[in-house]
Amino acid sequence: MITNHRQAFNANFSIAKYQTFLKQLGAGYPEITFRVAESPIFISADLKQKLITAGEEIIALIKQSNFKQLTQNAIPKEWSVPNENDHPHFLTFDFGLCKDENGEISPMLIEMQGFPSLYGFQALLANTYKNAYGLAENLSPYFNGLTEESYFKLLQKVIVGNHEPHEVVLMDVDAKNQKTAIDFYATANKIGIKILALEEINKEGNKLFYTEGNEKIQIKRIYNRLIFDEIADNTELFEQSFDPREEVDVEWITHPNWFYRISKYTMPFLNGKFVPETRFLNEIEAIPPDLENYVLKPLFSFAGMGVIIDVTEKDIVEIKDPENWILQRKVTYEPLIQAPDGGVKAEIRLMYLWPDGGEPKLCINLARLSRGKMIGVRYNADFDWVGGTVGLME
Repeated sequence: MITNHRQAFNANFSIAKYQTFLKQLGAGYPEITFRVAESPIFISADLKQKLITAGEEIIALIKQSNFKQLTQNAIPKEWSVPNENDHPHFLTFDFGLCKDENGEISPMLIEMQGFPSLYGFQALLANTYKNAYGLAENLSPYFNGLTEESYFKLLQKVIVGNHEPHEVVLMDVDAKNQKTAIDFYATANKIGIKILALEEINKEGNKLFYTEGNEKIQIKRIYNRLIFDEIADNTELFEQSFDPREEVDVEWITHPNWFYRISKYTMPFLNGKFVPETRFLNEIEAIPPDLENYVLKPLFSFAGMGVIIDVTEKDIVEIKDPENWILQRKVTYEPLIQAPDGGVKAEIRLMYLWPDGGEPKLCINLARLSRGKMIGVRYNADFDWVGGTVGLME
């Protein structure tokens, strides 16, 4: 962590400044329904380099020629979507901040997704922290020399491609009332695309349309924010619109299959100092005697649901589909972020963009502060100095 920025921030912090920050952040947008932390994280040059290295090791696996073969069983048959492309357009890797055997801060991989994250909101969040708290101008959430202008130019290239912005839609179920709606609006405001609920899209033949006034507009590209796990028990929604699993004449950004290919399913194929030991449960020959050092995770779940932190042998024996679970060595988060009343744990998400015809590029980050047993905002509702935030770097 960058000590001088942390000390200066804490010395000047007040609840009044935090309330002003929240008002500025939400001005002109739908209500933010998740907790935003009081402070950003100040990422040191050393930690930044470790994060970059850790991400590059994961990307090396994803770019292997046999990656699709390795992950062919990752996609549930009932959720496979045709016309998959060669690579995801978005990559996000979550790292817990820990201490290594030498007592140095080190990132450890927790989760990964071939799916978009809060690419619009994180830029807004970083700007608002800097403005509301009067932070140093040279602090930035971006990697690879990107500025706000060049970042959004790349984001538009990835999402819109060769089409007109009005031919591209951001799609989710009941999109404008989603928990992450502020990200949808922040993105749409910058690049001009339409935000649509699944139910607002109509299918004619194999083409998709939406209606604007009296005009029917063909959708050429979908910036997909729909997670199948969230609607698995409500597929009648498709009858009112279209079924993404059917052949449709549209480009997916990113194709839904990548949500499964790059996920917890990928972690057993990774090795390295920034990756905890992870194995498919059905491939474990003997249950480890030190189960207190492991966590059990379902492959097909969302936002930490179904995770068993305090694993027992009984938990493992009772699982009927071990091929759909991983056993992972626990990652011990260090309370490295200094709040006014002590240390807070943190997690940093690296966020990449991968344009058609290009290479994956690390662009921006998301961070979370936690005092609870798990990092997600739903597990920290009763604390302060917790919630969503962003890492700032010199």
